[in-house]
Amino acid sequence: MLQSAEVTVGDRLLTIETGKLARQAGSAVTVRYGDTLVLVTVCVSEETREGADFLRLTVDYEERHYAVGKIPGSFIRREGRPREEATLAARLTDRSLRPLLPKGLRNEIQVVVTVLSTDQENDPDVLAVIGASTTFSLSELPFAGPVGAVRVGYLDDKLVLNPTLPQMSESPLDLIVVSTKEAIVMIEAGAMEVPEEYVLEAVRFGHEANQEIIGLQERIQQAHGRPKIEGQTVEVNPALLAAISSDFGDRLTQAVVQAKRAERESAVTSIKQEATEKLEETFSEAEIVAAVEDELRKVARKSILDRKLHLDGRQVNEIRPVSSEVGILPRTHGSGLFARGETQVLTITTLASLRLVQLIDGLGLEETKRFMHHYNFPPFSTGEVKRLGTTSRREIGHGALAERAIGAVIPSEEDFSYTIRLVSEVLSSNGSTSMASVCSSSLSLMDAGVPIKAPVVGIAMGLVTGDDNNYVILTDIEGMEDHYGDMDFKVAGTSQGITALQLDIKLKGISYEIVAGAIRQARQAHLELLDKLKQAIGSSRAELSPYAPRMYRITIDPSKIGTVIGPGGKTIRSIVDETKASIDVQNDGTVIIGSPSEEAAQKAIATIESLTRDVEVGGIYTGKVTRLTNFGAFVEILPGKDGLVHISELADYRVARVEDIVKVGDEIMVKVTEIDHLGRVNLSRRAVFGDPAQAPGAGVTDSTAPSHQPRGQQRVPPIDHRRGDRDNRRRYPGKR
Repeated sequence: MLQSAEVTVGDRLLTIETGKLARQAGSAVTVRYGDTLVLVTVCVSEETREGADFLRLTVDYEERHYAVGKIPGSFIRREGRPREEATLAARLTDRSLRPLLPKGLRNEIQVVVTVLSTDQENDPDVLAVIGASTTFSLSELPFAGPVGAVRVGYLDDKLVLNPTLPQMSESPLDLIVVSTKEAIVMIEAGAMEVPEEYVLEAVRFGHEANQEIIGLQERIQQAHGRPKIEGQTVEVNPALLAAISSDFGDRLTQAVVQAKRAERESAVTSIKQEATEKLEETFSEAEIVAAVEDELRKVARKSILDRKLHLDGRQVNEIRPVSSEVGILPRTHGSGLFARGETQVLTITTLASLRLVQLIDGLGLEETKRFMHHYNFPPFSTGEVKRLGTTSRREIGHGALAERAIGAVIPSEEDFSYTIRLVSEVLSSNGSTSMASVCSSSLSLMDAGVPIKAPVVGIAMGLVTGDDNNYVILTDIEGMEDHYGDMDFKVAGTSQGITALQLDIKLKGISYEIVAGAIRQARQAHLELLDKLKQAIGSSRAELSPYAPRMYRITIDPSKIGTVIGPGGKTIRSIVDETKASIDVQNDGTVIIGSPSEEAAQKAIATIESLTRDVEVGGIYTGKVTRLTNFGAFVEILPGKDGLVHISELADYRVARVEDIVKVGDEIMVKVTEIDHLGRVNLSRRAVFGDPAQAPGAGVTDSTAPSHQPRGQQRVPPIDHRRGDRDNRRRYPGKR
């Protein structure tokens, strides 16, 4: 009996195997592509959850560090909470499969994806979707699949199927397409301002490639699939529906077209209360509320299809009123406030040194991340009372989508040596807060003075379908249109092209024509939104906020890195402690110094340059006496570099005792006379005063040398320790 099957996808073999691992799971498969292998299982509870009003599907994506030969970097050395990337992979699988299961199914369903091996070339996320689709096909669950999933890149002016992770770093397009035989189920993409028509061609390319993967699953299903159970349907009592439609249908029709969310919800709540009071003797409250919701859905969809208008009366391609503002927070590095209708998002930019990049302890190639976007959705944004807890999967997903959209225009590390963090606070929500956060992020970055390539905007596209292939594509959907509609298609981009896509549907698939129509309609909205943003701020500010750190980039000889860092980091820590500046040293000799204070940054730069400067014969330096011997004084002329001033070179007369001329801690000016074959530096104080270059008005050979110099040849006096060498020379302008 067939236990494994394989097909060539791109230039590699895709293998699906069942019956070997996890035999007590409801169904289990392994999916291998290259040396990346995932185990996917599905288990279904026998009992159903009474009172549940949604499909209870849970997808868990488990990364194992052994898969890439690593031990976790945490203190306890074992995997803990899922990384954001694992949560995003779980959401990718969930969003791809949920539309294909019966909405009335009330059994608990759990999909567990375990990454057992990864070659860091083939991403496991697409394999997770294929594996979950196969397990559903093999299980007793009624499933309108299978689906195929592929990643599409763009390399050397052509579309590439499932490019490797190293190749993806060179591709301006990262597109995942999930589809059945007939239709597209899910799309997710990040792009570097790729024109819409190129993206649409990639979608078509991916859909065609999925057919081989679907055929592979069908062969396994024919050999090992179990009989399917009946798909439950949620039915409302026909008599109750008729009563609601007759008594409250017209009022519900009027309620759904209210322009403001609060007025609409108030009207619907009032109708539910009246219906409950009128019908509670015959039906339960739960049945009555369900019937009102069912009727509400019908009248909302009918209103859109019949009128070819938004529920609030807008044209289908019309955006709600938009406002934008920058610089509203006094002490942050940058802030942008964006509102579209009743959706309002405030995004704050924070800039920091590269030492604060995010460290990634994962299975991929990426080890650090210098640009981060975080998204918060507090309960007050919808007027609700809820417990504040940890970041939800939805918040992680929306934050990552906006991060991908904005990431396309973030300047490179070489051009802008900062770690950048954006935080989007949703202050009010009525549709597409993730796309509003894209717009507010552009405003905030420009307000902060980050030189982004171009502003990015985003819009959510909706869909309502009817009979006879009748459908309406909506631009800028609000909450109710999202809830009762068939599609939430988020499209972000610049004036040049797309930077991010995310398609979620409630149907069993949509046609390529609908996808193309939505993307083209979204472009019109993008151009309008960009004009609105320009009214608030046309481009990035020329100067950073006075509260943001200033970053300076210098280059040192890589062989001198150890000198800057010092034993155990002692030297660099001392510089940081003294200047309060941040210092990041890279392996190629690049040093990035950051501080809000110009003076502190320049002091750190001068210290580092002096540490890495080479001592030159003939150079004149101001140094500190560090040690005395009976034959001379040792002077530190550069940090960590000292030389000997022989007793005969301390003055132009005979010196009996070194202590008569200098003491430890004195600053004196010396000239390098010799560096011997052992690297020892010989210095002369006497030669400085005999050097015509040190006469008034002459150039100083070293930036550390003082500007005031004594004149001509003169006898060198002892140092007045109350004032130091420089002040002492001022007291003795001539020969003694």
